[in-house]
Amino acid sequence: MHYKFIFIFISIVVGVIACKETEYIGPLSPCSLTSIPYNPTSYTVVSPNGFPAMEHPDDNPITVQGIELGRHLFYDPILSRDSTISCSSCHDINKAFTDGLAKSEGIDNRIARRSSMSLINIGYSWVKGREYNFMWDGRFATLEEQIVKGPIEDPLEMDNTWEKAEADLRKHPTYPKMFREAFGIDCYDGITKELVAKAIAQFERTLNSANSRYDEDVWVPLTYLSNQELRGMTLFIGDAAGAPSTKDAECAHCHSFSRNKALFARNEFSNNGLDSTQTLFGFADNGYGEATGNAPENGQFREVSLRNIGLTAPYMHDGRFQTLEEVVDHYATGGHYAPNLASELSTAPTIKNLDANDKADIVAFLHALTDSSYFNKPEWSSPF
Repeated sequence: MHYKFIFIFISIVVGVIACKETEYIGPLSPCSLTSIPYNPTSYTVVSPNGFPAMEHPDDNPITVQGIELGRHLFYDPILSRDSTISCSSCHDINKAFTDGLAKSEGIDNRIARRSSMSLINIGYSWVKGREYNFMWDGRFATLEEQIVKGPIEDPLEMDNTWEKAEADLRKHPTYPKMFREAFGIDCYDGITKELVAKAIAQFERTLNSANSRYDEDVWVPLTYLSNQELRGMTLFIGDAAGAPSTKDAECAHCHSFSRNKALFARNEFSNNGLDSTQTLFGFADNGYGEATGNAPENGQFREVSLRNIGLTAPYMHDGRFQTLEEVVDHYATGGHYAPNLASELSTAPTIKNLDANDKADIVAFLHALTDSSYFNKPEWSSPF
């Protein structure tokens, strides 16, 4: 009986220990991070020439430590269900942070609904106080919200749960220290989806590009652009520069152009005539209207920046156009009819006056907006 009692006692103790081990969330103790210094270094995003000042949510100040943590999380497949894909899988640095696919490919080769959007200058897509900003349909107000509610739990993308992602990060040998240094957490369970989102958003707000031949020409006029590119720029600007012409591609109305506002996007949503429909309910994809629930906005999509557009084929929300030539050909027709077709197309007869040479000139100018200087930029590249 004596030996039987000892055996039962040991079994109970082992069982208790095993139970506690399954609840353990850190390599030392649940709150062993306080010995790690927390002295974050403030970071100010320096806007390229001609860009507005970058704004960001007040509750997510940008720091050197937050950016570095975000860069690791961006490239680490740990956030996906089976650790096979990361944010960078759909946002390749060499493709202006897109993936070169008509529709993005997620876990287990699952195909997403729409094309992967470029992250270049993504921080400038935020309009403070507006409910709809990010993605093709604008369904997220902030980058932080997009990260929390978007790819991690999307079954067509990373197909994970935040509970699992948080648990994996908490028991990781490096991340608890990095979260401590970036956000001052004391305990391993301080690693949350909200902080993951804040870190990745901080990194994404540094992905700013304005070092193309066009930019060089702006500051040293008529030096870097060819005659063909200059003709294309003139057609691109058209009457937006106050010089009406029978040859006007109307591009600058939606892709804002000026030497003091060089984002090549006005941060709006519109119907660019991709599909023909007689009613507001005939679109295959309702886009912005799906997010807002407002029928007059059905079939509208974000007007993307044209910076690095030569690197982001195929084009449009569904990747239907393989080349910029196809895109220009589409706009030169004035687009397909819909009740809410953008007025820039429906009332722009000069678009139809473009000939083959004009179109080639516009495409040449668009390629002059390419900035390849960041391809091997260490602070944007994978840390692994």
